[in-house]
Amino acid sequence: MSNPGKREQFGSRIGFILASAGAAVGLGNIWRFPFVAGENGGAAFVFIYLILVFAIGMPLILAEFVIGRRGQGDPVGSVKRVCGKAFAPLGGMGILAALVILSFYAVVGGWTIKYALDAIMGALGTDVASAGGAFEAFIASPFPVIGYQALFMLGTYLIVAKGVGGGIERFCTIFMPLFFILLIVLAIRSMTLPGAAEGLAFYLKPDFSKVNSSTILAALGQTFFSLSLGIGGMLTYGSYLDRKEPLVGPAFQICFLDSLVAFISGLVIFPAVFAFGFEPSAGAGLTFVTLPVVFGKMPGGAIFAILFFVLLLIAALTSSVSLLEVGNAYLVDERKWSRGKASAVLSGATFLAGVPSAISLGGGLNIAGKSFLDTMDFLASKVMMPLGGMGFALVGGFLVYKVAKEELPASVYPVWRFLCCFVAPVAIAWIFFSGLKW
Repeated sequence: MSNPGKREQFGSRIGFILASAGAAVGLGNIWRFPFVAGENGGAAFVFIYLILVFAIGMPLILAEFVIGRRGQGDPVGSVKRVCGKAFAPLGGMGILAALVILSFYAVVGGWTIKYALDAIMGALGTDVASAGGAFEAFIASPFPVIGYQALFMLGTYLIVAKGVGGGIERFCTIFMPLFFILLIVLAIRSMTLPGAAEGLAFYLKPDFSKVNSSTILAALGQTFFSLSLGIGGMLTYGSYLDRKEPLVGPAFQICFLDSLVAFISGLVIFPAVFAFGFEPSAGAGLTFVTLPVVFGKMPGGAIFAILFFVLLLIAALTSSVSLLEVGNAYLVDERKWSRGKASAVLSGATFLAGVPSAISLGGGLNIAGKSFLDTMDFLASKVMMPLGGMGFALVGGFLVYKVAKEELPASVYPVWRFLCCFVAPVAIAWIFFSGLKW
């Protein structure tokens, strides 16, 4: 457990919290959470989700923080130093998962750039048919999609290459507050539209008749994946935190901010969608087809369309930065590369790995009926992330509990260990075996 040397650090606790919250807050919070909540009992689902965030998500964040700060390194190095060399593959799997996710996440991140530019130029669709046709034509055109993917990866590279303090912390300190301001402005505008009440009822009215085992499973899955657990991102950021700083407070604040973003996103989307008589749909169809048309019909909608897609772009970048940093830290710590070299090589390699995902939505590169992008998503989110989360929970609760006892307050430690040893592994196993459906 020797300290491998002085590392870069976050300059302030708020910078660390905003960067870590930015790692968790991503596109899934904005387009996936509201729909899943609306389809699973509205406010009843939100209540279950919040319980699970703090009962499952927060203990796993603390486990990664403890290993990262004590190990003072990337996921592989920290796990080796704190847990033993035999457990290094756990960190390696986290790094691989992060890069697999980034390879296809950058494709969707490129879409946000395209739509932000279209919003600025007033080129969004005016009806669902034309907007849907434009979206389908765009994602089926490989060269534009790859071009925007490259632009998104360039932005991610430029932030990571500038380092922890000068790049990641500075970007998140500036843009995460802007993100929250935009989110709140959009929510207020959406909720004050004539006819917004129906959307609010769809989203917030508790429907306990819909609460069953599937609802709890959906909340568990959303909890796990929205916090980006099991890939070593929180571990890596934890290794950059000063040893004098507490861990429990920041972990709580990250969970709170991540949940708040997900919840407010529903207040942005559903009142507006219902106010103009549209049917809500999940994923890309809602974000890139329905919402642009909604903004087109809204008074002052051109401005709100720009704000929304800028919001999406910020969310995408804060997550992509953390994904790249996981692998970047490994090359810097274990391979002794310079940060500039590591960032450039890894960004280029991840971009190339993402090209098959970029071109797969045009009708090619299917694997057993799934597009290459969906296959990579399945591999990362249904297999690698749950296994990684399970691993960090178990090594935290059963292997590094003595280290955790030194890092965590006495009032928190027993509860944390019980959750890591028993509750989190059972919940993650449920997610894992339920999700293995091709």
